[in-house]
Amino acid sequence: MVDLGVCSFAFVLAYLIRFEFNIPSLEIELAKAFFPIFLGIRALSFILGRTYAGIIRYTSTQDTMRIFIVLSTGSVAFGLLNQLFFHYVDGKYLLPNSIIIIEYLLSLFAMIVSRIAVKVLYLELKTPSKVRKRVVIFGAGEGGMITKRTMDRDSSSDAEVIAFFDDDKSKTGKKLEGTDIYHAPRLSDFLSSGKVDEIVLAITSLSQKRRSEIIAEALNYNVRVRQIPPASRWIGGELSNKQIRDIRIEDLLGRDTIDLDDAELTDEFKDKVILITGAAGSIGSELARQCLSYEPRKLILLDQAESALFDLDNELHEKDLSGVIDIVIADVRQEDRMKRVMEYFKPELVFHASAYKHVPLMENNPTEAVLTNVKGTKVLADLAEEFGTKKFILISTDKAVNPTSVMGSTKRVAEMYVQSKNDQSSTAFITTRFGNVLGSNGSVIPIFKKQIEQGGPITITHPEITRYFMTIPEAVQLVLQACQMGKGGEIFAFDMGESVRIVDLALNMIKLSGLEVEKDIQIKFTGLRPGEKLFEEVLSDKENTISTPHPKIVIAKVRANSFDDVNANVKELIDLFSHQNNEVLVSKLKSMIPEYLSNNSVFENLDR
Repeated sequence: MVDLGVCSFAFVLAYLIRFEFNIPSLEIELAKAFFPIFLGIRALSFILGRTYAGIIRYTSTQDTMRIFIVLSTGSVAFGLLNQLFFHYVDGKYLLPNSIIIIEYLLSLFAMIVSRIAVKVLYLELKTPSKVRKRVVIFGAGEGGMITKRTMDRDSSSDAEVIAFFDDDKSKTGKKLEGTDIYHAPRLSDFLSSGKVDEIVLAITSLSQKRRSEIIAEALNYNVRVRQIPPASRWIGGELSNKQIRDIRIEDLLGRDTIDLDDAELTDEFKDKVILITGAAGSIGSELARQCLSYEPRKLILLDQAESALFDLDNELHEKDLSGVIDIVIADVRQEDRMKRVMEYFKPELVFHASAYKHVPLMENNPTEAVLTNVKGTKVLADLAEEFGTKKFILISTDKAVNPTSVMGSTKRVAEMYVQSKNDQSSTAFITTRFGNVLGSNGSVIPIFKKQIEQGGPITITHPEITRYFMTIPEAVQLVLQACQMGKGGEIFAFDMGESVRIVDLALNMIKLSGLEVEKDIQIKFTGLRPGEKLFEEVLSDKENTISTPHPKIVIAKVRANSFDDVNANVKELIDLFSHQNNEVLVSKLKSMIPEYLSNNSVFENLDR
């Protein structure tokens, strides 16, 4: 009814404009006679076109297009009637053609503007401008346009988009959704002026390097950063304001997506029986997820952590994978139990991710580190050979390079055992070595998050301590690639990028939380813990590397070890467990690994 009223007013105004506010009486009579036809056609077109069905406060370009089509159709009908009466009835027009054109333009303008006016008025009343957050959107493309519309139509949003920024210089000076577009270099001026409360990254294809630059710049000015998810995660093809999430520290430290040869990986894993030990852990569970995408015949997930394994089982079974996944609760150190597992499943590929990894805990429990990291590896490696496993992949750590800890030294012994075993086995024994993974169980990021939630302080061992980081999916992708490339005997080392100062990581996490250092959260330095390094290494100075077809993977050339010697030493090391004497056990580790230099005051002066 409102739209018909708007069109009726436009009809009258069209006559007034056409005849300069002095309408001849004959034209008035013609207008009165045609007016019911006019209303009927307009009403019918509105009903068929459902122009009334849109929620006005959410008016979009789709509503504008609908109005345009409906009004155009009606006006074309008026024109056809005019021609019909002129040529086939009485040789007269029902109304001047100029009236049809003027009314059409006036109705189109009035119907669109009225809707926009209601929308703007609603937003102003719902969220007064004086309390709105000033938001800029990085990305003046389709993603940016959809982001602005999403924020505008959300009644709970208090955001006002004041500018778009884009790396594409050709867009500079133009407008998107009525908002100015600026070239990216001007972003710094906006941020430094204090005019911006929040920046939203609306380009999902933005390179990780560029993303990190923008985030770092925003954090320097204490500006909140959020980003939209990939379009594949939008609900029903529509972006929700609640899906625009805060930037996490992983987004700042992460790197560009790794390009993998899916065809070769599919050949490697499709229809294979795969065993993953330590499957409930961060790396093991991600290995399970990624292996499933290559359609293995059977995936055996083995761990002794019952609750975590239960959660993983529930997650994976939601994907209707019954018959593919087998959950096995077992301890890799128990030879009889593992023999039964290997004998029953006969896995073609084994990913050995089961290990104790926390340096301070293993300094206090060397016997357990040896039992799990060394004996567990030996048990599984020997059984892999016995039952014809094609490839055995040991998941190792950068802490095995020039180890200063019990954990690192036990992982180095595990590396030595599987590498030396490769020379006299039909099974290909492969080692992958990488540093810290972002967000893994017990890693620094979850600890910092918890400390920030509790109001601090954030505890860091040393102001200059650094670590290498990669995301869990990235680490697993490289493990799978190394498995595919490996022929046996290699120690694959991964490109970990640049090392990160832990204090810088903490500072960024505080800023991402919208807090200020020393004002809201304090940073406290506690001193290096026993066995802990100031700097991590992925390769020893004595190790050379060989390049591989993958730019992020190299092969470490380490000194060769005789299997007979390593096997004898490993058996002796495991036998020492029964003595429960930490000093004797660490002395044995030192004798096996000349480069092991403990910085634990309890062990550093022990004889080798």
